[in-house]
Amino acid sequence: MAFVATCIEATARLLNVSYKDVYQRMKKVGIIEHYIIPHYEVLHSESRENIAEGMVECLNNWEEEK
Repeated sequence: MAFVATCIEATARLLNVSYKDVYQRMKKVGIIEHYIIPHYEVLHSESRENIAEGMVECLNNWEEEK
């Protein structure tokens, strides 16, 4: 779960919003359960900057689909 927290915090910093807002958005579309956790092995080898950029893109795409 520490990695999930890192993803949320890095994304919040990039978007300049609170981590609570990012967590709620991610939870609403299921990114934590269906993307971050299942793809941990690949994601954890990336830099925080790349992770945050990817999370923002993923979050925006998933929100558009819902």
